[in-house]
Amino acid sequence: MSNRFPEYNQLNLSDINKEMLKEWDEKQVFRQSLEIRQGHPQFVFYEGPPSANGMPGIHHVIARSIKDIFCRYKTMKGFLVNRKAGWDTHGLPVELGVEKSLGITKEDIGKKITVEEYNAACRTEVMKYTREWEDLTSKMGYWVDMSDPYITYDNRYIETLWYLLKELYRKGLLYKGYTIQPYSPAAGTGLSTHELNQPGCYRDVKDTTCTAQFLVKDPLPEWQQFGDPFFLAWTTTPWTLPSNMLLAVGKNIEYVAVQTYNPYSGEPMTAVLARNLLHAYFPEKNASQSLSDYKTGDKNIPYRVLDRVWKGSELAGIRYEQLIPWVKVTDKAFRVVTGDFVTTEDGTGIVHIAPTFGADDARVGKEHEVPGLTLTDKEGNLRPMVDLTGKFYPIEELDPQFVIEHINSDLYAEYAGRYVKNAYDDSLTEEDATLDVDLSVMLKQQNRAFRIEKHLHNYPHCWRTDKPVLYYPLDSWFIRSTACREQMIELNNSINWKPQSTGSGRFGKWLENLQDWNLSRSRYWGTPLPIWRTDDGKEEKCIGSVKELYEEMQKAVEAGVMQELPWKDLDLNDYRELDYDQIDLHRPYVDQIVLVSDSGVPMRRETDLIDVWFDSGAMP
Repeated sequence: MSNRFPEYNQLNLSDINKEMLKEWDEKQVFRQSLEIRQGHPQFVFYEGPPSANGMPGIHHVIARSIKDIFCRYKTMKGFLVNRKAGWDTHGLPVELGVEKSLGITKEDIGKKITVEEYNAACRTEVMKYTREWEDLTSKMGYWVDMSDPYITYDNRYIETLWYLLKELYRKGLLYKGYTIQPYSPAAGTGLSTHELNQPGCYRDVKDTTCTAQFLVKDPLPEWQQFGDPFFLAWTTTPWTLPSNMLLAVGKNIEYVAVQTYNPYSGEPMTAVLARNLLHAYFPEKNASQSLSDYKTGDKNIPYRVLDRVWKGSELAGIRYEQLIPWVKVTDKAFRVVTGDFVTTEDGTGIVHIAPTFGADDARVGKEHEVPGLTLTDKEGNLRPMVDLTGKFYPIEELDPQFVIEHINSDLYAEYAGRYVKNAYDDSLTEEDATLDVDLSVMLKQQNRAFRIEKHLHNYPHCWRTDKPVLYYPLDSWFIRSTACREQMIELNNSINWKPQSTGSGRFGKWLENLQDWNLSRSRYWGTPLPIWRTDDGKEEKCIGSVKELYEEMQKAVEAGVMQELPWKDLDLNDYRELDYDQIDLHRPYVDQIVLVSDSGVPMRRETDLIDVWFDSGAMP
């Protein structure tokens, strides 16, 4: 009896694999699997696009094997399974790779190299390993049509994204806001909250923390009996203390006043902090010691807690002196306010508020009509104290008149130009002193620090540069994800997750705490945001197709806003490849297009690109 299948005396999987691949290739089995099922129900598979600017790895083999299982299963069930490949060609990974190969940084673009030259380098770099990907695809027996892939930098693909954005805009789900957002100084762009939820983005780091002393300006009578009275506020980011504008207490939290001595200077003082956190700063054993017996340098510092207890609501409105008086600010600043986010889980129960560097801080500042501390740069723009590269603004980059009127240059000069995180300065090492350390030491010398110590905490890092992010005020465009939150939670609960904990755990919790999607990216190589605005921001247009853009350009030429059409003799009615190959929707070309508003005012494109996760996630 003859065997239907060949027998192997010695199992050599590598040889068997090569034989099968050769047979599949010679018989064109993949193509036949499609041809013999023409007219059958379809199961269409678009591959989530890999990026060809990097070598494929074993994780790609694993992911593709899982994808292939579903496609082969559907084929065996009789479906016509079309499988389309694609390439993810935009985004930060590509740009950082090009910057490294060219030996430049983001700040050099437009100076040492033009945007046009830079994007041309990105276009070349992004398809660098195409052949290696095709070879891997063949060797692993992964069936997918790579002859006609979708490519995210293709004008026709970009147009599909513009269509989706126009639909979101039309439904009121796309808006612009000036808010505190995660920002990566190393990458030079804002990040979305889901990017911070990438595995490994939050890491345990040991930073210098400072419990700062804020001198009370109009103290209660009880607080004036022993030294100067201070509010104690703990921060894990001492670099934000120069931008302090308010102190927040919990409305119903109980606070006490403690007569004691500063552990560094030995100066008598009265410290105000939350009652529940008293013993985090004052050991019970020291309560029995007499204040009069203390000598400067004693390890055990005596203290006495006043009998009266104050609710946070009773402290609201009390003023204090500016902690680090580098910049003159509004009279409304430097007072105590209440905040619902204040807890007694750690710290002192009093939170230092810097509205330019925290979402809760910004909300509290807005609620109490206290804006963030800002500087005026040479172009006349209001900027936070830290620039986009992550350092305190150098004095020479500020408006000279602003410096004269508002900056105490003698105090600020020593710290101007310093990076707030050593990771942002390649010339610094872990051995170098950080700005946090130096600022804390300065406060210690001024009798304005009660405790300085290292603290292990979880801190977000950029998913591509591996460097810390900041929470930073940015003008950004957002997708109003929160408008769909309840529906997404409902749909998530209907999914049969395996394991169930995946859907109800990490992903489910992420949906419950969903925030609006920061779509803006301050970069150069990617899909441009298709929104044109007047300079005053009162009129705007969102473009949903190349044809619509062409028609708007014709209006602009007729109105005299543009001299001539940059694209000519195009037929955009039948989506011919010939026509789309004549244009380029990338920067800098799209930035050169000026449209006209309905009232006849020139409109320029918002310079942002869109998040690459929308770019590739919107496929097909």
